[in-house]
Amino acid sequence: MPTKAAALKYDKEIDKAPTVVAKGKGNIAEIIIKKAKEFDVPIFANKALVNSLVDLEIDHEIPAELYKAVADTFIWLMKNEKKFTQKLS
Repeated sequence: MPTKAAALKYDKEIDKAPTVVAKGKGNIAEIIIKKAKEFDVPIFANKALVNSLVDLEIDHEIPAELYKAVADTFIWLMKNEKKFTQKLS
């Protein structure tokens, strides 16, 4: 089973919902993950969510049925960013 990855962006000042900015399977997914690691972007692994995200179009907002799962992911990311920032202090 190939590796899958998706990247989202969300700016509460501009966007109504998070948008898929990158997605892929296999080699493309590996590149997305590698770039995330290079830029210290936290990586969240959720097989069901990534399966849904890789089926979406790039630069399109996620559908309402994914809001809860993506919100949970963003909460996890914010908590981890806070921990990371505290370690640097």
